[in-house]
Amino acid sequence: MDISVGTSIFLLSSMLIVGVIATKFSTRFGLPALVLFLLVGMVFNNYLFFENVQLTQLIGVLALIIILFEGGTQTKWNHVRPIIGSASILATIGVLITAVLTGLAAMYILNFSLLEGMLLGSIVASTDAAAVFSVLGNKNIKKKLTSTLEAESGSNDPMAVFLTITLIEWIQLSDNSIWAAFGDFFIQMGLGLVLGLVLGKVTVEAINRIELDTAGLYPILAMGSAIFTYAITNFAGGSGFLAVYVMAVFVGNNELLYRFSIMRFNEGFAWMMQILMFIFLGLLVFPRQLLDVFWQGILLSVILMFIARPVAVFISLIFMKYNVKEQVFLSWSGLKGAVPIVLATYPIVAGIENSEVIFNAVFFVVMISALIQGSSLSWLATKLGLTGEKSRDTLPSMELMTLGKTDSEILEVSMTENSPAAGVSLLNLELPADTLIIGIIRDEKVITPNGDSVIQDDDTLYVLINKKARERVKEALLGKKPKKKISET
Repeated sequence: MDISVGTSIFLLSSMLIVGVIATKFSTRFGLPALVLFLLVGMVFNNYLFFENVQLTQLIGVLALIIILFEGGTQTKWNHVRPIIGSASILATIGVLITAVLTGLAAMYILNFSLLEGMLLGSIVASTDAAAVFSVLGNKNIKKKLTSTLEAESGSNDPMAVFLTITLIEWIQLSDNSIWAAFGDFFIQMGLGLVLGLVLGKVTVEAINRIELDTAGLYPILAMGSAIFTYAITNFAGGSGFLAVYVMAVFVGNNELLYRFSIMRFNEGFAWMMQILMFIFLGLLVFPRQLLDVFWQGILLSVILMFIARPVAVFISLIFMKYNVKEQVFLSWSGLKGAVPIVLATYPIVAGIENSEVIFNAVFFVVMISALIQGSSLSWLATKLGLTGEKSRDTLPSMELMTLGKTDSEILEVSMTENSPAAGVSLLNLELPADTLIIGIIRDEKVITPNGDSVIQDDDTLYVLINKKARERVKEALLGKKPKKKISET
């Protein structure tokens, strides 16, 4: 059915508005937003015949890049570093174990061949970053666990993508060598890691050194760099998703000018792409087709949630410092979301036999996972005694706001106990000429500064400066620039 430009724009705007409104119901009823977005897409499917799998796949990949970038920039390296080994094992060995166990179950439940079963298992094996970031974002679960899940979900997509593509190639060309695939895996992961770090450093240098006319261009530069990182890594034969996540973590944990503008833009854009992605994925689903895999989907979901994921977690963390309660929580936190459904479009595009059955079964598994696991995470954490107080990050934060084309800027600085200016009155603070502290935020209250005001730990200062004095102001307030990083929001 041909659709006019006006109708397309109307439908797109309607999807976005309905998707945003759906988040209110998601919060009220304790459901992951992705469930309602998918349902919105299925509702639109009753009025719009849509079957462009290639377009949906493109939107899905772009959305995942943006979601990974936004999630990566919010990831605190000082939280992730202690659990990086555990998260890496979960993201590789854990995904492989989950894929094998689920694949064997799918082979018998859906009467698939071994490779077809393993293909379905690989598609649903990874913990989804979009689901995890959205569900854990406002929960006061122990930082060790949330950091583990965020790092795992941000870095396990490459393993699932690798397994999915490899199995599709094996189904199409049965003479492919398992050793060649094994070598390809290390090449993809290695290139993804190296290029992610290199392009992350390039991005930080570009943002901090280039002087654009308006602050609104910096978020676009950062987002464009993330998409470029995926593209160039993918062209080089590496894992684009891993490169984006590594690049984002590097960017988010280094000194970054215009940080606030970039982070707020990332957050809004990631939400928009998440809404569009899930709605478009919902458009591909026909409820009547889901009935064909109804009991199979339920059985696969039960096996995945209660057998495959727990076995993978307990085996992967057998030598790690996680107690039984923490492992139980991590087992239940293997949320499925956008990645499995996007990967489920790969067999359709490749023309694999039973690809429609795979897609519908995956969709069913994702819905059940999101509804049951996503809505019960906070409750389970409370029951297991794994909740804690929300902590406020007190590491220095900086934000530059341009004042037109003048030589002045407003610098936002978050103080710490190690800052040389902490405990010093404004009158005794040695700052460059033409520098003025115009506001202090303390305990969520705005304080009008005067000469007798004493800077305290956790204060946020707003400083009017001359661009040329930027480095001297930073040194006076935060001390000499550390080797690794000075800012984190």
